[in-house]
Amino acid sequence: MTAVEPVVPTTGSAAEEPAEAVVPRTHLPITDDDAPPPVPRARLGKPTSEERFQLAGAWFAAVGLTWVITQRLLPMGAPGYVVVVYFLSGLLATALIGAMNGGVIEMKDRLAASVIVGGALTVGAALVSVIVFVVIRGYEPLTHLNFFTSDMAGVGPKDPFDRGGILHAITGSLIELGLALIVTLPLGIGTAVFMTEVGGRFARIVRTIVEAMTALPSIVAGLFVYTVFVIALGGPKSGLAAALAITVMMLPIVARAADVVLRVVPGGLREASLALGASRWKTVWHVVLPTARPGLATAVILGVARGVGETSPVLLTSGAASFMVKDPVSGAMNSLPLFIYSTVRSGEPQAITRAFGAATVLLMLVLFLFVIARLLARPPRTKTRKSPLRRLVPARGWDLRRGDPLVEIGPVQAADENDSTYRHTRSDSEETR
Repeated sequence: MTAVEPVVPTTGSAAEEPAEAVVPRTHLPITDDDAPPPVPRARLGKPTSEERFQLAGAWFAAVGLTWVITQRLLPMGAPGYVVVVYFLSGLLATALIGAMNGGVIEMKDRLAASVIVGGALTVGAALVSVIVFVVIRGYEPLTHLNFFTSDMAGVGPKDPFDRGGILHAITGSLIELGLALIVTLPLGIGTAVFMTEVGGRFARIVRTIVEAMTALPSIVAGLFVYTVFVIALGGPKSGLAAALAITVMMLPIVARAADVVLRVVPGGLREASLALGASRWKTVWHVVLPTARPGLATAVILGVARGVGETSPVLLTSGAASFMVKDPVSGAMNSLPLFIYSTVRSGEPQAITRAFGAATVLLMLVLFLFVIARLLARPPRTKTRKSPLRRLVPARGWDLRRGDPLVEIGPVQAADENDSTYRHTRSDSEETR
């Protein structure tokens, strides 16, 4: 601390002289040697080797406790019961070790970490079990090349796997998804731009409707398209009707995900673009959308992954065909979900195995789309991205004599080349370039 003590002049001749300068005095802080040592803070990094050993010991001890409970005290050998008892025993052992080492805070921290890891492992185990079950049941048709290059025209449910295939179903799914994307992409992203950039009361109403449609049952979307397009307008059951039903399911997913992505775009980029003289539309087109491009791609792929596996809307609107159909308006068109449903209904073991093979293809397609979404959503680490505001700057820099259509310079555009402002701006643009 620094205390300031002014010097008061004395009476007499000394009082007439100017006051002396202020002399600061420094006081060192007083330390208390008898104070207790500071409490060590909990470490936020990776666990130490001792902590890892304690964690492993707790869950290893849970194995013995589970054996005692399930085999001696309460003899129940069901696998699900054993897993639940083991998880609870592990939590109990982890809590006891945490309380012995760090008190209540350490106990709560270890319990929370164990619950989170246990939930992640449960979800991963469920996903892996579904994939393994479907692949084991349907791997045999996948070993035949004709399964990917032929359709089911003239093939019965009891025919061997070297006859027939799912080419017509794959083609139908791609055509229906393509038509759905043509409608969903502009409407979904446009709705998100309206909710984010325009706002207002109507934007709040639109956001509420989009959030409500996100939980819309697929059978309702199929009934809506069937009632309006097939019954009211007299259209046939076709790939176009199925594409419209898939659009109803994809649109809220894309709009909601794109809205979340556009909200993350920093407001400073918008303000900088508007300050440069760009219009609101130019700001959205050249700044907001390029910045959110990876997130928008993720939103579209998530919508496609949702639409490719829809069965109820396609069942009501498209109709099933066992041969190749490429015209979406001519008549019935098959797809992968509809092929799986109609093949399983036959009840024949050969047909059911063929359906599991088609389900494997559909599952791999959905997983592939989700992997692409994760890769697109990951920000670049090494390559630095240029600011989207550079799109509003001419390639040759700020040429005040030439002017720029996006930026209104005003009276400075008429500045002389010998003017200092003009020379300074030209030198800044050359350095930036």
